[in-house]
Amino acid sequence: MPGDSRALDVPACTLPTLWGTFQMHVFADAELAKEHVALTLGTFPIRAPVLVRIHSECLTGDTLFSLRCDCGTQLREALQSISREGSGVLLYLRQEGRGIGLDSKVKAYALQETGLDTVDANEALGFAADERSYAMCGAMLKYLGVSNVRLMTNNPQKIAALRSCGLSVTRVPIASVRTSHNVQYLRAKRTKLGHLAPR
Repeated sequence: MPGDSRALDVPACTLPTLWGTFQMHVFADAELAKEHVALTLGTFPIRAPVLVRIHSECLTGDTLFSLRCDCGTQLREALQSISREGSGVLLYLRQEGRGIGLDSKVKAYALQETGLDTVDANEALGFAADERSYAMCGAMLKYLGVSNVRLMTNNPQKIAALRSCGLSVTRVPIASVRTSHNVQYLRAKRTKLGHLAPR
């Protein structure tokens, strides 16, 4: 179970949602000057596998219902799955646009409208294909008392990041909803970023 949140400076509260009442914990990331969120549901017996989703912030997909990506649908599926399970963790990382920020993400979208894919657009702006960091995830999960993870993901980088922190990880594929607007995006994730087959 979590330690003393006051000592670790991890404020928490209840958060009622469409999928149940979660506990919301806020973790300060001093290295990136960001605040990340963990939503938890239920209890986590010692060493029992816990259903987990690591989700990077996507204002356009998560909040504005964009069809350019599959972020919003994956976020909702993760919360629904945790709710059905009766327990689990969603780590919401504040790293918009695969880590390039909202301003640059919009510039990348404009480049995609000229024919570049999501990877080429980021690189044309001088960024790596994926600028995200998962360094905080291990500490967040260990604070929450989680050491054995069933990770909802198609991204092998997330699996590797948790394993490098000493966590046991089993992959649970997550659906990627295809639309007429995100076909090129999903193809680039598979062919250029190494994403695994979705459910």
